[in-house]
Amino acid sequence: MTPLPRTALSVLDLVPVRSDQTTSDALAASTRLAQTADELGFTRYWVAEHHNMPAVASTNPAVIISLLAAATQRIRVGSGGVMLPNHAPLVIAEQFALLEAAFPGRIDLGIGRAPGSDPVTSHMLRSSAAQGRDAVDTFPDDVRDVAELMSGTGMTLDLRGRSYGLKATPRATSAAAVWLLGSSMYSAQLAAALGLPYVFAHHFAGQGTAEAMATYRSQFRPSEHLEAPTTFAIINAVVAETAEEAERRALPYAMSMIRLRTGQGLEPLELIEDAEAVGVAPEHQPMLDQMRSTWAIGTPDVAAAAVRELADGVGADEVMLAPVSSVHVGADNRRSDTREETLRLLGAELLPA
Repeated sequence: MTPLPRTALSVLDLVPVRSDQTTSDALAASTRLAQTADELGFTRYWVAEHHNMPAVASTNPAVIISLLAAATQRIRVGSGGVMLPNHAPLVIAEQFALLEAAFPGRIDLGIGRAPGSDPVTSHMLRSSAAQGRDAVDTFPDDVRDVAELMSGTGMTLDLRGRSYGLKATPRATSAAAVWLLGSSMYSAQLAAALGLPYVFAHHFAGQGTAEAMATYRSQFRPSEHLEAPTTFAIINAVVAETAEEAERRALPYAMSMIRLRTGQGLEPLELIEDAEAVGVAPEHQPMLDQMRSTWAIGTPDVAAAAVRELADGVGADEVMLAPVSSVHVGADNRRSDTREETLRLLGAELLPA
């Protein structure tokens, strides 16, 4: 089996809110997790964009990125991703141009097309951003505009017979790296056409990863952003010293995903003992088994093998871990000790000593 490249391991964080946490606690826990990733030598640390979800505090990637970049030293920090149809492209370009100016060479702008929210929240987000357009339909143009606005030269608009120069920030000397995120063939084809690096959301799609990656590589067109196709895939990870403990830590998140997929409401992530007291309904066991089959879960050697298998199977240049374990009753509510342990144990297997 092809070994995972030593510098190709990263982290995705939704800033989960457990039942024992406030938003402040969740942010403190994610800050410590980012510092752990930085200390261990992970390549990048990304935060997602989700709205109006009781279990997720990652509503505004740019704000969280600024907090995490200031609290770390070396690791690249970015979005996984900004859901561009929710926003005016200029606003995102301005936010990430300022982040890049504050933390040069450390900022990634991962862009996605999904709403990341329910229909009502999407309406509230887009009512001001879309400006009368269908923001999903204009997504390819909006991606180009964001990248151009962040560049040192900016972009030129022709309006009413006049040319207007527009920049995201006055004097940029570098720009955030732009990545395109997706979980479908559409995103693979668009990333290839735009010549952007591509991220496949294997952690929730669970299938179609190899096909999307192959399509992206076969259709890739070099651009000013990238000379050759570059990819990584995301995988949920729960690692412990024993397989039994890893399964226990994974149960609360798995149960929350079952609720999401069966139309039930999301609640703050349960503690391990609370989830065990409820258990998984027999009719949902096949769904649980299917989800787990796509995760890196178990002891360090078993989980590391799953990460290597994903990288080798889809030809990914990098693997991003989404550490999704919950904690036991009585744990420090301003830390995520089990998520930190997942990074330490997998890092020991896959990163330089």
